Amino acid sequence: MNLIRKILFPFAILYGIITSIRNFLFDKDILKSYSFDLPIVVVGNLSVGGTGKTPQIEYLIRLLSDNYKIATLSRGYKRGSKGYILADKNANVKLLGDEPFQFFEKFKNIQVAVDANRKNGIEQLLSQKEKPEVILLDDAFQHRKVKAGFYILLTSYGDLYSQDFILPMGNLRESKNGAKRANIVIVTKCPATLSVEKQDSIRNQLKLSAKQELYFTFIAYNEFIFGENQKIKASKIQVNSKLLVAGIAKPQPFFTYLKNINDVCLSFPDHHNFTDKDILEIKKLAQNKIIITTEKDYVRLKGNLPSEQLFYLPIQSKFVANNDNSGNNFDKTILNYVGTSSRNR
Repeated sequence: MNLIRKILFPFAILYGIITSIRNFLFDKDILKSYSFDLPIVVVGNLSVGGTGKTPQIEYLIRLLSDNYKIATLSRGYKRGSKGYILADKNANVKLLGDEPFQFFEKFKNIQVAVDANRKNGIEQLLSQKEKPEVILLDDAFQHRKVKAGFYILLTSYGDLYSQDFILPMGNLRESKNGAKRANIVIVTKCPATLSVEKQDSIRNQLKLSAKQELYFTFIAYNEFIFGENQKIKASKIQVNSKLLVAGIAKPQPFFTYLKNINDVCLSFPDHHNFTDKDILEIKKLAQNKIIITTEKDYVRLKGNLPSEQLFYLPIQSKFVANNDNSGNNFDKTILNYVGTSSRNR
């Protein structure tokens, strides 16, 4: 623990007291939470950013969208608009934010909405003629005004919430006790071959209740990179000199997967809005090289860089297999919650 974080300890204690009082008031129904008559699944975290919420939301979309009318609702972080917006043919990344626009571009059979006020966003979605049957709330674990039916809490391998501390001394938005609200906890960004012994060690650290399920996932990279009009096998371009661009919280695994000794890596802050100066810098560094970015950054960079040069590498969240808690069990839990909630409406 460095000196600055030690100095911030009193502020972290104060912040922890404030968030704990807030949670207590919601738990005791002194502050009002609102429930809705349809299945609502929250995907969130206790820490600030970088736990893999977007691929987990996409996993749920793939799991549910063939059988249910799905809507995603996000706050639209760093968007250039206000209030409730439902994506339509006029939608763009500035209007929705990068992650919601990615959902909109990628999944044509779902509704994508943004609203910092999740209660209002849900009410707006349910006021439509074409109402969703399931709502996925992105990054809403601390949004207590809505009482969802199911909570999925993400924590990164190597950066577990159980080993962290409250802001500003650490990276937690609230006390570790907040994890008790989760139905499922997923340790994300694990090694694909994470041993059962290591999984058991993490399970002991997290100290979950008997009612909570624990899963482990890893990031699986697509075998192709995709441009506007073509795709190329990633293995074919890994040996080529290229420019790698990432504006995500923890870009190192992305760089490591693609990088060779001649590559240039350019990193920006998470959810970065690329300026004209940034675009000029990228063009200068790239020259005639292929530019590969993340899927989230691609929706911001598309149209600002030559389409024949710009590509992105998709990722998916996949479950680490073991005898007890495989992805199949996760799917059954989610499908059972959604199916039971839908029948009981």
